[in-house]
Amino acid sequence: MTTTTPSHAHQIVYQQARYDMLRRFLRDYLLRPIGLGLLVKADVEGIEHVPTSGPAILMMNHIAAIDPFVVAAVVTSRFPVPMTKIENYRNPFVGLIARSWGAYPVRRGEIDRQALDSTVALLNQGRLVLIAPEGTRHPTLQTAKGGLTYAAIKTGAMIVPTAVDGTDQFPKSLTRLRRAQVRVRFGRPFRFRIQTHDRLPRQETRQMTQEAMYQLAALLPEHRRGVYHDLSQMTTEYLEF
Repeated sequence: MTTTTPSHAHQIVYQQARYDMLRRFLRDYLLRPIGLGLLVKADVEGIEHVPTSGPAILMMNHIAAIDPFVVAAVVTSRFPVPMTKIENYRNPFVGLIARSWGAYPVRRGEIDRQALDSTVALLNQGRLVLIAPEGTRHPTLQTAKGGLTYAAIKTGAMIVPTAVDGTDQFPKSLTRLRRAQVRVRFGRPFRFRIQTHDRLPRQETRQMTQEAMYQLAALLPEHRRGVYHDLSQMTTEYLEF
């Protein structure tokens, strides 16, 4: 595992400690009492799989805008640091929350080297990072990008598959004066098993990404699995639980 901090990470990465008190306020006085108390009802499974310390990645499917807020609310042992699309920073409300929480931006539709370096830097700090590897919201799983795999290999971070369902019912649920019924499932954590720290062939990293995504797919209802719907294709050659 490397301990070198990339020099091209976002400045917010090096200021994470200052956000912990504000995160606690946001989680305990906004996300949990209002978000989970009034707006959504969360059924949570496997929370014990989230490591209480050390570098780790919550690998989340992304079906609705509130997904990161829900995950941040249900994880109480530590504070997830979300990767968020840069457009959110420009949104008056979402941008305020993202900046207040200490989230870091990513430019979608390209290989964002600064976002990758930021992820590696956060993991080298021992942080818990929240990433949606598909890169965008979609009702079913789509082919994942390779950034998560790169960061996990680079740092030796633990990966926790994090399946979210039901969040797409919000805010429509408010018109029926009901809380959205949300389910969050955390799967068994794993690391990538590698034989060398040299640059891995692209074919191997693609298989690692695919194996990781099948772990996520297995936690989701069948209609959410998308391109990873056939669980008979699941392999674990590169996974170490």
